[in-house]
Amino acid sequence: MTTKTPLPTVNEKLTESHTSSHTNGRQELSTRSSRTGMRSRSSDEPQPPHVGNYRLLKTIGKGNFAKVKLARHILTGREVAIKIIDKTQLNPNSLQKLFREVRIMKILNHPNIVKLFEVIETERTLYLVMEYASGGEVFDYLVAHGRMKEKEARAKFRQIVSAVQYCHQKHIVHRDLKAENLLLDADMNIKIADFGFSNEFTLANKLDTFCGSPPYAAPELFQGKKYNGPEVDVWSLGVILYTLVSGSLPFDGQNLKELRERVLRGKYRIPFYMSTDCENLLKRFLVLNPAKRGTLEVREDAENQIMKDRWI
Repeated sequence: MTTKTPLPTVNEKLTESHTSSHTNGRQELSTRSSRTGMRSRSSDEPQPPHVGNYRLLKTIGKGNFAKVKLARHILTGREVAIKIIDKTQLNPNSLQKLFREVRIMKILNHPNIVKLFEVIETERTLYLVMEYASGGEVFDYLVAHGRMKEKEARAKFRQIVSAVQYCHQKHIVHRDLKAENLLLDADMNIKIADFGFSNEFTLANKLDTFCGSPPYAAPELFQGKKYNGPEVDVWSLGVILYTLVSGSLPFDGQNLKELRERVLRGKYRIPFYMSTDCENLLKRFLVLNPAKRGTLEVREDAENQIMKDRWI
């Protein structure tokens, strides 16, 4: 998967993630058209199509084999997002992955994770009725407003970490955490979305799939190593923290080879305005050795627990 690259930082000081060398050069974010409000309909206009008890409105997202429609419940008026997937365009592996995503989303119930309300299936189409996050993506927020002040970033990051910790307690790893998959609701609360690469994990059976977005990917993924699961999410959380506070990515490159080299070197720049506490927390996430990386576990005997960090 590809990702868009956040804004550049300036006046930075150099830090390491337990190795040598450094990154340079930032690619500027390309802005996207802003989300617009719905237009009112006059009584003589044709009524839009329905899915179950939902009236379909405008398209708010589109992919190769799926699109997302804003919809409104006919009786309650509640707005939802309906992901419409053409099953006939998917091969058996993609179908298996899709139904795994649905199964996992049914398990999850956390205030900072997009809720799956209902699944409607026909012979050709799968409709996923989900919570609508009207505030859009955190990525778009950073494009429009620039980097967050640490107080704001802390509030958002606490919610993100809480949701990911909840997933890990359910033995689910997201594997595609990035600013584009962090949504905001009407009250500016975080909603983690897109569990298409998520999977269940056990310590007895390691995972080996490289998935997600390369700028957020842990070094062991670039090396083709097997992994337990939670540690790759923890690395991605470090990239997200850096992005929230600085408005840029810690690791970037003109191509995948260059990006890989920079991630494996593990050096990144700390903006001059980042607090020491935030910098210290970042160093617990972006650790090249996954065994020494911070953990979201809350066991009393667990070492390097991130939730006990003073910045959080």
